[in-house]
Amino acid sequence: MERSSASCSGSRFDTARSDEDGADIPNIQISLVRSINRSDEECADMINWDELGFASVQTDFIYVMKCSLDQKFSTGALNRYGNIELSPSSGVLNYGQGLFEGLKAYRNTEGDGILLFRPEENALRMQVGAERMCMPSPSVEQFIHAVKQTVLANKRWVPPQGKGSLYIRPLLMGSGAVLGLAPAPEYTFLVFVSPVGTYFKESIHLVVKDEVHRAFPGGTGGVKAISNYAPVFKAQKQAKSEGFTDVIYLDSVQHKYLEEASACNLFVVKGNVISTPITMGTILPGITRKSVIEIARDHEYQVEERLVALEELFDADEVFCTGTAIVVASVDSITYQGQRIQFKTGDNSVSQQLYKVLTSIQMGLAKDDKNWTVEV
Repeated sequence: MERSSASCSGSRFDTARSDEDGADIPNIQISLVRSINRSDEECADMINWDELGFASVQTDFIYVMKCSLDQKFSTGALNRYGNIELSPSSGVLNYGQGLFEGLKAYRNTEGDGILLFRPEENALRMQVGAERMCMPSPSVEQFIHAVKQTVLANKRWVPPQGKGSLYIRPLLMGSGAVLGLAPAPEYTFLVFVSPVGTYFKESIHLVVKDEVHRAFPGGTGGVKAISNYAPVFKAQKQAKSEGFTDVIYLDSVQHKYLEEASACNLFVVKGNVISTPITMGTILPGITRKSVIEIARDHEYQVEERLVALEELFDADEVFCTGTAIVVASVDSITYQGQRIQFKTGDNSVSQQLYKVLTSIQMGLAKDDKNWTVEV
């Protein structure tokens, strides 16, 4: 990968398309522009869209922007997709000082346009996480600009409508060298993308693990810190070896309230009432979660954000998960201490109703009265 010299004081390179001020694009970026224009006219022929899973695919470009501690991000640049260089003593490698976001781009009904879904929410959530992790963060405008530039530069990787989406991964990390326990002196914000299909291709069977906890009060469970995820690998691996799809974690204080799965929020349905664990610092406030709550209330469901006891699963009609990757997905069963509970799934389920409304907005199939989508 070409190393970007972008920093708080500016960069030798502009983004691949002209910035809003109309400044000239440096020569080194002209080849990138021409390459992007060519790729717009091509298809990623090596991809079988019908068999697209959820895995990393190397695309064409990433966006990179750097900043020093106690300063503000300024100008970033598109670079060819490739490895990045980090000091062995970088803050992210030694102390886990990093955050990531996840959002998607969809082809709209005409096929030539591309839509983002609520990118400003991801930008705001990154700012909250950055404050918790003592990092500078891009402004909302910088975040969305970087996402748009990256999507445009990788336009040929956006799947045809109905075949998947372009997953977008903004990453903020302490890239500067630091040995003592302290915030890194330099930070890198980058955006890369990968075409993806369905996250769970088969029915979802979850297991409750009451001896392992994902987060604890006062920790970082409520922000999208990179350090939140590796600790669940062991429980997740064990669950999959036992035939389950994923794990549900309970609260770490009383061990009796539902929190979330490894990478998605939970909802419990009983009659016309939809309950979801309240976010009080240990649960990630998902953007899909937030959107589903609003859609459900629009459809006259009573939505409750509260403490949801484990015992409520035994009397529930449905359980479903939400997240950027999983979207909205029905849970077939949950097992706790050897007891398996089955739930309603299928086209007539509440989760499928909400899934259809949400994805219709995301792909431009329905009128977006909420102004949730952003054209690229």
